[in-house]
Amino acid sequence: MKTDLISYGATAAIVNSTALIAGLSMTNASKPVLIGALLIAAIADNLTDSLSLHIFQESKRATQNKALMGTIFNFVSRLCISLSFVLFVLFLPFPMLNSVAIAWGLFLLCSLTYKVSKDRGAKPAQEIAKHLMVAIAVVSMSVVTGNLINHFFL
Repeated sequence: MKTDLISYGATAAIVNSTALIAGLSMTNASKPVLIGALLIAAIADNLTDSLSLHIFQESKRATQNKALMGTIFNFVSRLCISLSFVLFVLFLPFPMLNSVAIAWGLFLLCSLTYKVSKDRGAKPAQEIAKHLMVAIAVVSMSVVTGNLINHFFL
């Protein structure tokens, strides 16, 4: 599989979905709210990012076929990953949902980073460490935001 076709969308879906579940869980959000947030991100934010990626590729004078393939693969990879998180919300009880979603997100990010780093000849351990630090920071900020919302608005 060519990682350049899915790396942007997959990374966005992994980090966004993990952060949404972690942050909204701090607000004691219900399962329908979590599923709604994940599906809205999987559709609206995904379509926006796909369009942005398409226009970016056109601005870089990519061929029409390459721009279209990048757009399609971005959308599909992001949608599939987002839907995997929806399945966790549907079938897992709240006490384990956060832990499993975070573990799943970090596993997916590590796997993608490993493949991308191998494809470009970089050291996987260093790349994984960098990407995990950023993802953990994003998830942590989402948890803090969820706690603040819970404290001040709920």
